[in-house]
Amino acid sequence: MTAEANHILLLAGTSEARQLGKTLAEAFPESRLTASFAGVVRDLPDLGVPTRVGGFGGVEGLLAYLRQEKITAIVDATHPFAAQMSHNAAEAAKTLNMPLLRLERPSWQPGESDRWTHVVSMDEAAMALPTGARAFLAIGRKEIERFTHRTDIFGLARMIEPPPAPLPGSWELLLSRPPASAAEEISLFRDRNITHVVTKNSGGSRSFAKIEAARALKLPVIMIARPQLPDAETAPTVAALVDRLRQILANRD
Repeated sequence: MTAEANHILLLAGTSEARQLGKTLAEAFPESRLTASFAGVVRDLPDLGVPTRVGGFGGVEGLLAYLRQEKITAIVDATHPFAAQMSHNAAEAAKTLNMPLLRLERPSWQPGESDRWTHVVSMDEAAMALPTGARAFLAIGRKEIERFTHRTDIFGLARMIEPPPAPLPGSWELLLSRPPASAAEEISLFRDRNITHVVTKNSGGSRSFAKIEAARALKLPVIMIARPQLPDAETAPTVAALVDRLRQILANRD
């Protein structure tokens, strides 16, 4: 009797998830693979695998989905700040005694010349900006409301899609993805006379250009620490995660 094919659920939401979609499909050609997006951003990348969009409905909804789709392993490649999804996935995997691997890219670390102020929340970051600051805010559309009461500063807010509420009239909204080039960020910061950079410690290379630009211009950075994520087996790279998943699925077979 042939064993039923593995069905891997990829919780997507990072640039690494895009690579994982292709890599997992190539590494496990006899397994089913489904990618899931929260649907916060409408312009979703095509991972080349079957995809679902939208929330699961908390832990209970996720459990129902895992059972219905006969998922055998979960790969959590969500954003480091998507803590709720990671907590739900960990709890559901524990309930079903199901393997869960989280792709956890290393946090950014300050260099010797960097001027970082470490904070633990959006509210603390908003308080850390001095009056008159011209701040570049790379924090996302959902969190920007934590800063809009600061009408004593100029805010240049970059995000992929518009925020749910209007920004202060003296602020500027920039709808775009982060550039890969530090030179582009340096040009932007100089053009807007930016004095401070506010960002989440997302890690990875995709949005590191703003950190390089702040370093080059000697700008202070207000760095928001990652939220506490649940205990889980983690891998720092796509290659390491695929190798470990291969071991797990081989043991299952």
